[in-house]
Amino acid sequence: MRPERSTLGVKIIFMGTPDYALAILNSIIKTDLMDVVAVYTQPDKPVGRKKVLTPPVVKTLALKNNITVYQPARLRDEDTVKKLLQIECDYIIVAAYGQILPKEILNHAPCINLHASILPKLRGASPIQQTLLNADSKTGVTAMLMDVGLDTGDILKIETIDVAEDEMLESLFDKLTDVAATLTIDVLENFNSLSARKQDDSISTHCSKIIKADGEVSLDNSVDVFNKYRAFTPWPGIYLNSGLKLKHISLENKDTKNEKAKILSIDKDSIIVGCELGRLRIYKVQPVSKKEMDVLSYINGKRLSLEDILS
Repeated sequence: MRPERSTLGVKIIFMGTPDYALAILNSIIKTDLMDVVAVYTQPDKPVGRKKVLTPPVVKTLALKNNITVYQPARLRDEDTVKKLLQIECDYIIVAAYGQILPKEILNHAPCINLHASILPKLRGASPIQQTLLNADSKTGVTAMLMDVGLDTGDILKIETIDVAEDEMLESLFDKLTDVAATLTIDVLENFNSLSARKQDDSISTHCSKIIKADGEVSLDNSVDVFNKYRAFTPWPGIYLNSGLKLKHISLENKDTKNEKAKILSIDKDSIIVGCELGRLRIYKVQPVSKKEMDVLSYINGKRLSLEDILS
């Protein structure tokens, strides 16, 4: 059962959908004198081969804590907006919700978004992936006051972290999720003492939603391929034009010149493949319509050897 909360608590409408939002919502629920009065999340979606209708993780957590959940297909619909404006709240917290908030909702209460980048850099849908694609050494989470633009609102506070050269998406996602959960509570507890500052639009950058086609790689530059591997594992993964997925790789060399895709070395658990610039070590692959396998089994099955072209 949801614990009883003080009637003097800060009333919060929460909007979010994936695991990133789950951790933030959980941190608010566990904080004394904060009362989540409603949760807005995306509609349930069919998942897996059997298309089982599955609720967002945020919905599951909210229902466990007896919090009312709303799942409008369109937040902008007149009836949806009208119902929300009838919910008394002090703040609206938004984290990877997946819908644009209309102006009426933005005016209902301070709307605070937790965006996983150091704004104004990497506005948009895929800041964590883009951080890795860029090989950035730092990233962070920005708490900002939302406006009608896309991640353009005034900044309340930023927390930064270092990014390792071999950092993978799931690891970075987990770190930023923890930062966002802590930052949310900090901002809510100290909101009245924070001074919001405008973003410098002249240095802003944008990142788009990731699609499956983004995972295709050409072995031109080993660093670029490795950064795509970091950013796109587990989804959409990286794959050659032939459809062969590169499931486990590492960066072997950044600057030697080679024939593209030539097998340069065969070791006990991996092979080294040349890029036009640099080399990659490949441990596991997945052929089209087959299961993941170690790369030695793959090249043996394809009768590939030293100086052959991996395809």
